[in-house]
Amino acid sequence: MANEALALIVDDEPDICELLSMTLLRMGVRSQTAHTLQRARDLLREQSFDFCLTDMRLPDGDGLSLVHLIQERYRPMPVAVITAHGNMDTATKAMKFGAFDFVSKPVDLQQLRSLVQTALKLAHLPSDEDSGQRLLQGDSSAMGQLRQRISKVARSNAPIYISGESGSGKELTARSIHAASPRASGPFIAVNCGAIPSELMESEFFGHRRGSFTGAHQDKAGLFQMASGGTLFLDEVADLPLDMQVKLLRAIQEKSVRPVGAGQETAVDVRILSATHKDLAAEVSHGHFRSDLYYRINVIELPVPALRERRGDIPQLCNSIVSRLARDAGVPTPALTPLALAALDEFPFPGNVRQLENILERAFTLSGGSEIDAEDLNLVHDIDRHSASPAQKTAPAVLAAPTAALQSALSAYYDPAAQSLDEYLEDIERDVLEKTLVQTRWNRTAAAEKLGISFRSLRYRLKKLGLDD
Repeated sequence: MANEALALIVDDEPDICELLSMTLLRMGVRSQTAHTLQRARDLLREQSFDFCLTDMRLPDGDGLSLVHLIQERYRPMPVAVITAHGNMDTATKAMKFGAFDFVSKPVDLQQLRSLVQTALKLAHLPSDEDSGQRLLQGDSSAMGQLRQRISKVARSNAPIYISGESGSGKELTARSIHAASPRASGPFIAVNCGAIPSELMESEFFGHRRGSFTGAHQDKAGLFQMASGGTLFLDEVADLPLDMQVKLLRAIQEKSVRPVGAGQETAVDVRILSATHKDLAAEVSHGHFRSDLYYRINVIELPVPALRERRGDIPQLCNSIVSRLARDAGVPTPALTPLALAALDEFPFPGNVRQLENILERAFTLSGGSEIDAEDLNLVHDIDRHSASPAQKTAPAVLAAPTAALQSALSAYYDPAAQSLDEYLEDIERDVLEKTLVQTRWNRTAAAEKLGISFRSLRYRLKKLGLDD
């Protein structure tokens, strides 16, 4: 592939053109150079290129116009931009226009080689866009739109901010982007930023050298180094402390990290995907999240729909989840009755797909037969008003007045004469919490995440129900 590759280099500095051409030639990539926008346009009309590398400032115009031209007429040819050192605003703007990556002057040759390798993979990426979509299930229009956007953003190295409610499938979306990208053969490293102790954060992200602090008995690679050549997914990025946000911003801008105790920085080739269930713009306005980091990780925003916005996907999701549970247990797959599906269709799902998985896992265990009925679902309307998003707080009118189907499902297994509703709901809540804690080996942080609630809310519930010990 590399022996046949041809690159277009657009820069008005002969020394830069020569350096880039020589570096590419050593990689088996031929190149042609243009010192003006007009010459670049002429060359693009005359022959086909595998990718383009252009400076942002040219004698007869702005490099952004060339990025726009290539996106309009010569897609899917990837184009990367060369920016002045530290000028991330220009690089961010170029990636919003469709550039897949950037390199800063003075050009770091190691970063350039990584960029070229990614560009060549991207140029020869199959047109079949299904590779990253098999992870996402559902045929609703909302999921169709999400798949289309994933197909577009996967062809870029631009940082992506994945927004959506807790449990809606943000990590699955991140994995789909990675699987459909030229980095698919590289590692996908996911980290929950809220689960790392603040005193260990720098070491976890950037690594450390032996002897750099008490307990550092050997060199350790950080998450950035482990994800090099692939994708680093920062889940719950809003939970990063402000001092760590500064260091993360520098790592993204410089494409390099300095391990704790090291004297020099180490170049890393990582694509950053991030997500949080919080309103990140609101976090910025309240001073909890740095605005400069917000604009660096939010070059492209990708919203993930809540489950209530794609209710038509519930039967397919149920079938997939129950089939997996049955396969893992080595038993025949039970069917959901019409009443069970009707009850699920009316349920507000504040915890989205994750909550659906938990409900079905519990029902699969309790049913013990060839069918899962409404009473096996054991649906409980206990939305955490304190941890839910504004959309979650206002959407489910069904809480105040259950529909006939859901009312029927509830009455099938609740006997008011036996105990009060509060006692009944507490028994169910206690059972759910105990089973979740057992599944997570009493890791409260993991249990809170699995339940789709905050850690503070979990601690409050455990104390209320006498489970905190």
